[in-house]
Amino acid sequence: MLDGVISFLNNIISCLTPAVVFPVVVLVYLFVFYRYYWKISRSLEGTHDWIATEVTQSRFTFFQARHPMDRHDILPLAVIIALFSFLALFRLGDMTAPQSFFQFRQNQNQAVIELDSPKDIGAIMFYTGLWEGHYTLEFSEDGIHWHEQGSVSLTLEDLPTPSMQQSYSELFKWQYAIINGGNPPTKHIRLTASNIPLELGEIALYDAAGALLPPSAIMFSDAPELFDEQHLIPTLPTYMNSMYFDEVYHGRTAFEHLRNADPYETTHPPLGKLFIAGSVSLFGMTPFGWRFIGAVLGVIMLAVMYIFIKNMFGKTVVATCATALFGFDFMRFVQTRMATIDTYAVLFILLAFFFMYRYITTPPDEPFRKSLMPLAMSGAFFGIGLASKWVVAYAGLGLAVIYAIRQIQLAKHYKLAGKAGYKVYLTKTLLFSVLFFGVFPAIIYSLSYIPYGLAAGMTVAGGMLWDARFYQIILDNQVWMLNYHGLLVLGETHPYSSSWWQWIINARPILYVNNHFDDIRSSFAAFGNPIVWWGGILAMAFAVADMVKKRDGKLLFIIIGFLAQLLPWIIISRIVFVYHYFPSTLFLVLALAHVFSAIHDRQMGSYKMAVYGFTASGGALFVLFYPAITGIYAPHWYYENLLQWIPVMWPFS
Repeated sequence: MLDGVISFLNNIISCLTPAVVFPVVVLVYLFVFYRYYWKISRSLEGTHDWIATEVTQSRFTFFQARHPMDRHDILPLAVIIALFSFLALFRLGDMTAPQSFFQFRQNQNQAVIELDSPKDIGAIMFYTGLWEGHYTLEFSEDGIHWHEQGSVSLTLEDLPTPSMQQSYSELFKWQYAIINGGNPPTKHIRLTASNIPLELGEIALYDAAGALLPPSAIMFSDAPELFDEQHLIPTLPTYMNSMYFDEVYHGRTAFEHLRNADPYETTHPPLGKLFIAGSVSLFGMTPFGWRFIGAVLGVIMLAVMYIFIKNMFGKTVVATCATALFGFDFMRFVQTRMATIDTYAVLFILLAFFFMYRYITTPPDEPFRKSLMPLAMSGAFFGIGLASKWVVAYAGLGLAVIYAIRQIQLAKHYKLAGKAGYKVYLTKTLLFSVLFFGVFPAIIYSLSYIPYGLAAGMTVAGGMLWDARFYQIILDNQVWMLNYHGLLVLGETHPYSSSWWQWIINARPILYVNNHFDDIRSSFAAFGNPIVWWGGILAMAFAVADMVKKRDGKLLFIIIGFLAQLLPWIIISRIVFVYHYFPSTLFLVLALAHVFSAIHDRQMGSYKMAVYGFTASGGALFVLFYPAITGIYAPHWYYENLLQWIPVMWPFS
C-alpha cells in the first residue's frame, strides 16, 4: 500500500516539469492580481465614490476629457521605440540574396554547365525565382551521352517527385535537389525547364564529401546568372535567407507588382502587398527587404498605442506599462516581422479606432468643424486598411456602432440643453461621413489596383483610371475573393487551424518554422504572451462589469472594438487560424490599461508593484519564449521542458 502511494507520488513529481509548472504559476499569479484588483476597485459604502456609482448612477456618455501628451511622455515613449526597434530588426533576415535570375524561356529552355574536370556530385542547392515548375536534371561525362537523374517517390500519394522542384510554396528559397546517389563522375550538367517562363537564381554544387565547388570549377555555363553570386550561398536554408509561410504569396506578389507582372496572390486586396513592394524597392528582393516595412510599422503600432492609452487614461505610467505589454506580446512581434499583410490591417484598425475615439470625445458644444478632422482621419485609415485586407470590414462594423451611439448621445445633449440646430448638425455630419467612410475608401481601394492595370498593359497616363476594363478587373477580383473566402477554397482541414475559443485561451499556436539539427532546433510560432492574452481576457471581463456598474463610455468603446473583431469569426465556417485574433489583441491591451489606471487611481496597498510586476511578468515571458518567436537555435530540451505548456496543442516538441 505504502509502496503504491510512493510510486504514485513519484509519477506525479516526475510530471512536474517546468513546462507544466509555469502555466500553473502564471494562472495563480493572475488569480492573485485580479483578486487584488477586485478588492481595491470596490466602492466603500458611504464614500463619495459609492454614492456616485451606487446611488446617483452617473449618465452614460462618450463625452469625456482627452488627456494630451506632455513632456513626461517623451522619455518612456523614446525608450519603447528604441527597444522594440532593435528587437524588430535584430536577425530580421539577410540583407543579401541572389538578385540576378536566369529565365528559362521559349528559345532557351535549357541550361548547360561544364566543369573543369569530372566530379562526383553529391548535392545541389538552388535558389528559386518566379513562377512554378520543375527541372529535369541530367549528368554527362562527355557532353553527348546523358544520364537523367530519376524522380523519387516522397509524397503521401506515392507520386514521383521531380529532383528539382519549384512549386508555388518554394519560391525565393534555398532548397536541395534530390540526388539518388550512385552516379558516375560527371563533367556536364544540364537543366531543362518543365514549362516556361521559369526563373532560377543561383546554383551551388557540392562534391561527394560535401565540399562546395569553387567558382573556378565552373568552366562554362550558357546561364552565367546561375553562378555569378556564389558568395551568397548560405550554409543551410533557413528563414534568414528564404521565404516562409505566406511570404511565398505576399512577398512574391509584391515583387510581381514591381515587375508589372500578373499577381499570383489575388485573395486579398493589393495595398498590403504594395507596402511590401515599396520595402523591396529600397532594400532589394531580400529577406530583410520584404520584411522591413512590416517590422517598422509594428514599432509605429506601439507609438500609436501609447498615444491612444495616454489620451484615454491620462497617466504616463499606464501608457508605458500597457504599451510595453503590447510590445512583449508574441503575436505582435512575430506577425510584424514577416512579409504578410496582417500588420497593415491591424495598424490601420488601431488608427481608425484611435481617431474615432478622438471624434466621439469631441465636446458636443465645440464648433462643427472641430469634429471633422478626427472623423476624416478615421475614415481614411479605415479605407487604407480595407484596401489591405477585408478583415478591416469587421472593424468598420464596430466603428459604425460607436458612431451611431455618438449621434444618439448628441441628440440627447441638444434636447437636455434646450438647444436648436441638431438636425442641421446631424445632416452635415452624415454627409461628411458618407464622404469620409464611403467615397474616400472607395477611391483608395480603387487606386490600390493600379498594379493590376499595369500588368494588363494599361497606364495611368494612357487613361487607365477612366477605362472600363480597369474597373472590370477590380470587379472580377472582388467576385473571386468573395468566392474564395466564402466557398472554403482553402480546404476543410489544416494541421494548425484553430477555433475562436482556442484563441481566447491561447490553446493552439500556428507553427511557421520548425527545423531540427541534431540536438538543437530553430522554430517559431504565432501565439500570445500568456500574461497578455490570459490577463487581457480577464481584464475584458472586468471591463464589462465596470462598464455596467460605472456607465463608463471608454469601456463600452473598448468592448465594442473587441467584439467587432471577434464575433464575426464565431459564425464564419471556413478554417481559421490564431493570427485572425491579432486585431482583437489591441483591445485586450486597452482593457489592461483600464485595469492599470483603476489600480493607480485607488493607490491602495502595493499598487505600483502590482502594475510594474504585471508588466515585468510579460517581459519575463517574452525572454523565456524568445527562441520560439524568433527561430534562434536552442536545445530540444529547452522547448520540451520549458516552453511546451500545453502538450500536443502547443507544437514545440
